Amino acid sequence: MSTQTAYKQYKQVQVKTANREKLLIMLYQGCVKFLRLAKKGIKDENIQDANNFIIKSQNIIRELMNTLDREKGGELANNLYNLYDFMYRQLIEANVNKDVEKVEVVENMMLELLDSWKQIITGKQDKGEKEPQLNVKR
Repeated sequence: MSTQTAYKQYKQVQVKTANREKLLIMLYQGCVKFLRLAKKGIKDENIQDANNFIIKSQNIIRELMNTLDREKGGELANNLYNLYDFMYRQLIEANVNKDVEKVEVVENMMLELLDSWKQIITGKQDKGEKEPQLNVKR
């Protein structure tokens, strides 16, 4: 088995066995990774890579939007949805215009959200709470 195949299998096992909180963090981390690769593609004038990585980032944002439970989550879930929608639209514009600045705006927002979720999850675990309420659909 090649190293690449082994790594892919390892990542699949990680995703399949992760709890909701870990999956959320993995989605944010994946999105940031793809945004950085998209920026590199734009800077290197590799339009195909830029397009592919922006679309991957958009797919993650769409997944984050779809998992929000806007009824139970109330104002927080609605605000997150609107933020994700803004980021999604920014990436559409970034892809059309190959605009690094728009990708960077989304990247910075994702990094802030990632940091916030990490703090929330860590704080809940420190208090001995078993499962933070992320207001996501089951």
